[in-house]
Order: sequence, then structure tokens, then C-alpha cells
Amino acid sequence: MTNRGDINVFCNPLDLAYRYQDFARGPLRAVFREAADPSVVRFQDHFYMFASMSGGFWHSADLRQWHFAAAPDLPAGDYAPDVREVDGALIVTASRRKPGSPIFRSRDPLGQGFEQISESAFAWWDPNLFQDLDSRTYLYWGCSNKEPLRGVEVSPDSFRPLGEPVDVLSGDISAYGWERNGENNRMAPPVTLGEKFSAKAFGTHSPSPYLEGAWMTRHKDTYYFQYAGPGTEYNVYADGYCTAPSALGPFTPSPHNPFSSKPGGFITGAGHGSTFQDAYGNWWHAATMRISVNHRFERRLGIFPAGFDDDGVLFCNQTFGDYPTAVPDGPADPWAASMGWMLQSYRARVAASSAAVGHGPELAVDEDVRTWWVAGDESPGETLTLDLEQPREVHAIQINTADHQLARRKPRRPRRGPDEQPVALRAVHPQDHPVRYTVETSVDGEAWSMLHDGRTDASDRPHRLLVPEHPEQVRFVRITGVSSPWNAPLALSGVPGVRTPHGAGAASS
Repeated sequence: MTNRGDINVFCNPLDLAYRYQDFARGPLRAVFREAADPSVVRFQDHFYMFASMSGGFWHSADLRQWHFAAAPDLPAGDYAPDVREVDGALIVTASRRKPGSPIFRSRDPLGQGFEQISESAFAWWDPNLFQDLDSRTYLYWGCSNKEPLRGVEVSPDSFRPLGEPVDVLSGDISAYGWERNGENNRMAPPVTLGEKFSAKAFGTHSPSPYLEGAWMTRHKDTYYFQYAGPGTEYNVYADGYCTAPSALGPFTPSPHNPFSSKPGGFITGAGHGSTFQDAYGNWWHAATMRISVNHRFERRLGIFPAGFDDDGVLFCNQTFGDYPTAVPDGPADPWAASMGWMLQSYRARVAASSAAVGHGPELAVDEDVRTWWVAGDESPGETLTLDLEQPREVHAIQINTADHQLARRKPRRPRRGPDEQPVALRAVHPQDHPVRYTVETSVDGEAWSMLHDGRTDASDRPHRLLVPEHPEQVRFVRITGVSSPWNAPLALSGVPGVRTPHGAGAASS
């Protein structure tokens, strides 16, 4: 995210130092970046975001700049970590297939870290805690294509159940088309490498949807139970909700489902998320966005303006959901969040110093995060150059890097540890692994200005948003590789350039 003067803007997918995963099961192996299932809360005037397989968490004072904090006290490899405020402290827990999921607490996450205070009395997956206005506390969980999502009241001290669980909802593809599996909700046999990998390793592509990702929000006197489906690897991964007059129901599915959905654009998917408010009362929804090429769980995070209309309908504004979005400095209309900057580089003229077979330079400007240009050589100095055909007023440029066949380059983990025990199915690499490059712009192709210099900037930003101090006249954009993780060739999935539409001013923030 970038803050330029009086323009506060971010762009999806969020520009975070997504951690690399090294997944191995028998002969199958994949190396890719991942973060998913975001839980976001505002606590003590700060935003905290926890996501799967990250080895820590991100925090932000303003929703613009996110900073990573390693969390050695927390398990690095647990899925769907949940963070909620309970009795004035942050409570964190995550998914486990067996009883004993640790529960952590912190009243000062950045200063003192987390301490374990309890563990789960039963197995839960995709947990979500919710404390009501009367301090009664509830737990919701579930991630299955067979079992329903459930909820139960728990003790706010030990988080042990205080009653019997209740079934909240189950999937029903005969009634709710958005829950049907497949691209565009149409089931098909696995086609891509990622789909084949997933089908073999996980037994996916069942006709039954995975319902998961519970998140509870109370708005006025109505309880909004949010959930995701049908599967994280699909473009139609989305969040729906059902409502009830009490925290444990009975719940009624919303006729407006899904409320968070992004089936098209540069990056698709908007499921398994969380709904929260900023300091001005504006609502936001964080969600999971998919790549799912190297592996089914190759994913990113997005944040979208959200809210409740006068009829109590929960909604997300995902129009231009991967274009720059304004972060307001006061109460704002969620439907006016777009900066008004339009894409200029779609199918632009593009040339490269070299290209790997099947990964030509045109794939960097096809507006699809699942395809990418790959340099034909791993040496520094490989270039990709865009020609917008005429000078244009450019307000921002986003550089999206890609992970290309890294399993062939990263050294394989040993199959056994020092104690001769098998190593974990996957490893999370908590270190930064930046892709470094320079970005230059030109009006005539002769005189060039440096917009970003990766020779001196080693920050790990796979979806870097560059916002010059003032809008610039640009015709040519040149990206030159400096270095990549494990000496891989430079790979770019997208280089969008955006400008204010003719005759329109930038949206105020």
C-alpha cells in the first residue's frame, strides 16, 4: 500500500510479504507463496490481520501500510487462525483435526507477544470466536463438504463449551446455485497442473461444496453468520450469510447471497473472510483471493468496502475490486471508494529481452494473475517493456510477480529430521524472499526516469503499487530484473498502469 500526499490508496491483491510454502507429499511437490482466510480486527486503535500459513501476523495503523510481525509463540503451520477481542484482550486460535488446539491471549501483541491460556476441548476447523454485547461468548466452526457448520456458547475464560453445539447450516446446491463447485459454478474434471495436483493430493473436485470460514457480526439487533463456499480453488469462491435474532439462531439464509464475490478481473475469488469497522465506523470485508496454479492453496488477500443498507442487507463493493481503492479519513460512502483510475496497459504492446516457451511477454498484460511472462534466462538484466502507444497521464503502476517452477530450483527439504522423524507435510518460510527489479518510465523511449530501484530496495513486495508523487506523462514502462528467489528467472503476471479517466478528477479521500 502507498500513501502519496493527500491520496491514501491501496490495491488488491494486498501487497504483503506472502510467505513461501514448501509442500511435499511423496513425489508431488510445490513451492509457492500463500496467505488466506484473513481474520482482521481493530484492537487498541490498531488493525491486526492473521492469515493461514504465515508464521506471524500483519498490523496496520491506517489500513494503508501493513507491517509483518513474526510470532514465534504461535504455531506457524495452522490453517485459518482466528483473532477476536474477548474481555479486552486479543484471543488467537486456529484449526486442528484433533482436540487440543492451543488458545493464546495478548493484551499487547506488539510489545509482549502471546501466551497460551488454554486448549480446545474438541477438534475444530476454521474456528471463530464472538463476544456479544452482554459478554456472552460463542464459538463457531466447520470446514467440510459433509458436516454442517456449528456453534456453541463457551466460557470467556477457558473457552470450554457451556452447552450442546447447534447446527447452523449445511450446503444445498439444489437451492443455492452459488454453492455449486467448479469454475463459474460448473463442475469439470481437473485441467490445470494445480487442479490435478489438488485432486490427487486432496481428493478434491467433489460435487459437494466445502462450506467453511465462519465469521459472526452483530449489527443492531441482528446476528450475521458469514461463511464461505464452494471451494478456495475456484473463481467463484465467495462469502454468503444467514441471519438470526440471537447468536445461536435459528438462522435464515439471505436471499442476497453471496454478498462477497469477485468471479472476474485480474484476480478472482473473495471468500473466507472477516468483516470489521475502522475508526470512523466504515465497514470493510477482508477475503481470500485465488491463484491456484502451482497449488490449490496458492492464494492472496484482498480488502473491500462493505456495509449494511437501510434494509439490513450486508454487502461488499467489489466493483473494480482489483483497481486502486481510496482509504477514507472519515465516514464515507462505500460505493464511492474507487479512485476513478482506469487500466491503461491491457493488451498493450509489449516486448521482452527473452521469454520461456509458453510464457511470452503478452501474458504480462492480459489482466490475468494466473498467466505470466517468464524471462528465458535467469541472469540479471532481463527486461520487459510496455508501449502504451502514446503518452498518458499515469497515476500508478502495479508490478505483480509470479512464482514459476520454483520446486525445480529450491533445494528439497530432507525427508527426515535430526531425530529420524518424517518432516512435516509442508514448511512455512518466515523469511523475506524478495523479487528485485527496477522500474523506469519514459515518454519517448530515449530518456528514462527511475520509478523504483530494486538494486537498493530489498523489500519483499510481490504486488508492489508504485504511486509517483505527481501524475506523470508515460508512454513506455521498462522492468529490469535484478534477482529472484533461488536464482529463478524474472516472472511477471501483470503490469497494470492506471490513470484518471479523461475529464474526471481523482476521487477525494
